[in-house]
Amino acid sequence: MRSLAGQRASPILLHRLELNAFRNYSHLQLELVAPRLLVLGNNGEGKSNLLEAVELLGSLRSHRCSNDKDIIQRGASRSRLRALVGADRGDELTLELRQQGGRWAQRNGKTLERQADLIGPLRCVGFSALDLELVRGEPSLRRHWLDRVVQQLEPVYGELLSRHGRLLRQRSQLLRRPGPGLEELLDAFDLQLALVGTRLHRRRHRALRRLEPLAAPWQQRLSGGREHLELRYLAGSVLAEPEDEQGWQESLLLQLKEQRQQERQLGHCGVGPQRDDVALLLGGEPARRLGSAGQQRCLVLALKLAELELVRQVSGIAPLLLLDDVLAELDPQRQQLLLEAIGEGHQCLVSATHLQSCVSDWRHRAQLVQIRAGAIEPGD
Repeated sequence: MRSLAGQRASPILLHRLELNAFRNYSHLQLELVAPRLLVLGNNGEGKSNLLEAVELLGSLRSHRCSNDKDIIQRGASRSRLRALVGADRGDELTLELRQQGGRWAQRNGKTLERQADLIGPLRCVGFSALDLELVRGEPSLRRHWLDRVVQQLEPVYGELLSRHGRLLRQRSQLLRRPGPGLEELLDAFDLQLALVGTRLHRRRHRALRRLEPLAAPWQQRLSGGREHLELRYLAGSVLAEPEDEQGWQESLLLQLKEQRQQERQLGHCGVGPQRDDVALLLGGEPARRLGSAGQQRCLVLALKLAELELVRQVSGIAPLLLLDDVLAELDPQRQQLLLEAIGEGHQCLVSATHLQSCVSDWRHRAQLVQIRAGAIEPGD
């Protein structure tokens, strides 16, 4: 199987990164001069924080937390991230996180009315040790992984997710506050939930269908041809086949109305995309039950390689790959396979505690940066 992006070297996508009051970085300016960046440092020094900043600029989301106040440096009122990106260094992206007042985004000095308009110039795929829990972990981990994939393909998806979350919270508050006209108000909320929920279902379903034929061959190769991988969408609503947006919307609306009384007792909504899961099957059986730790690592690696290729196919640009303390979790053979797969066509940022966690040929051709206490050590 050839490299995902061939062996032709491509221009660096991320050229400069500046951080102010972000996590443990009071101020950082980093020039990236090679397609491969190896960020070294002990645990707790800020390696993962640096990669998280790139992820935020590329997707507006962090896989590590959902509250901006946890990201802004203690004692600061705001945090600012800035990047110079693009093959011709033609895009400057700025994202400001504020303790009061939410977020503020700029592209090339122009303030954006929609944050989603920041997504596109810096597409990235992240792979961290947390992703190794995708197989055994809770359904929310698999939902969040799939959501990150879809948002790379369709930036508007993040707005749909936020809107759906607000509708769910407001509807739950109404259910706990009975009064005149409540049923009519709930009917109006259900119409909106059915509309937005169907759009989320459709996008997740389609993304998974496109990922499976990309992931299955990688699982075959990683397992020596012994394992067949299937990805199955387990919708949190009853959805008829074949896919039909109007039919799905009407079905979801009916289910919301039917479970309304039960929801009053349980205190949460029992149908909708917030209940989705993804079944990961090896040989037709759930991988979480049958797979060894090694098999599960192979499976997650296959998913990430498929994600990397799908984003490249859709966007036409090889996305940046973030490997956060994950190489140490893979044996040397699978490290080599991953690094060969991305070839020279993807810019790659790797965090590690020591050089020995990276295969030697790869690290000798990488830009090295040593991080200590949220700063680049002198001489690096």
